[in-house]
Amino acid sequence: MFTRHHWFQKQNRNRTLAFALSGGGARGMLQVGALRALLEANLQPDMWVGTSIGGMNAAFLAIHGFTPEGMTKLEAAWADAAVADLLPGSYLRLTARILLNRISGHPQQHLMRDFFIAHGATPELRFGDLPGPRLILVSADLNGYDVVLHGTDPAEFVLDGLLASTAIPPWIHPLRVNGKLLADGGFVSNLPLEPAIHCGATEIIALHIDALQRLGPEVDGFGPFFLRVMDIVEQRQFDLELALAQAKKVPVHLIPLQTKSPHPIWDVAGAKPLLLTGYNIARQEMGRWAQQTAPAPPTWIERLGRKTQHILKK
Repeated sequence: MFTRHHWFQKQNRNRTLAFALSGGGARGMLQVGALRALLEANLQPDMWVGTSIGGMNAAFLAIHGFTPEGMTKLEAAWADAAVADLLPGSYLRLTARILLNRISGHPQQHLMRDFFIAHGATPELRFGDLPGPRLILVSADLNGYDVVLHGTDPAEFVLDGLLASTAIPPWIHPLRVNGKLLADGGFVSNLPLEPAIHCGATEIIALHIDALQRLGPEVDGFGPFFLRVMDIVEQRQFDLELALAQAKKVPVHLIPLQTKSPHPIWDVAGAKPLLLTGYNIARQEMGRWAQQTAPAPPTWIERLGRKTQHILKK
């Protein structure tokens, strides 16, 4: 079992350690495994910041506690999600129906809401009621072209933040709230480093579900083209937010959660093997952290190369 690493200065009362959890659909099971490893290493956050499925994982542990019992409940919730089929695989049919304006009602939205309530995010629960670390959930306001941070107001309802952060088309329709059109936070900050820094994080452990398709140089057809567009948007977000952390001198300890072969974001039922994958990746990364001789983690600017240096120089 790992012990708390020497570069985590818990005795520093001014330090705020945030766990930043990215979006990634069913691949969020990788985060569950990684969180189990972080718990075994006695690492506890002062703040949870999550986008989409990362927001769901973060909210669940903010409600039930980042403890062995809380982790067991989270794993059980994922098993329930697999049975509930929250993100059915018929996404192409759903997309076509949306484009043709043939959607009546929002069945998946109601299903998602019932799922969250059944697992602790009751309608009356407010962010200020949470017993442990602060929770911040990220969504996108499509009307205001902006990031929305749920949880900065302690009177806001957790369920509302969860529903907004996980509103990913074509399964879940954007929510209309007070003139805003709220959708999945992955559109604006898939790995929420900037939101964490904005909310006071001075150090971040980032559980990044790296889902980039990494297609070859040739792009044929609309499907690969669309994936390439999504990849470049997500990569650009990632680079800029890491550059911001570097400029603000906020250490980011990155856990890159990848699978050898792509796992569909809707395949919750087949995600169970990702639990062990995420666990092993996190243990390997923490092993690398422990080998660092300096008190600070690796300089991410060096890893990102000239691309991020160019961003910082501007």
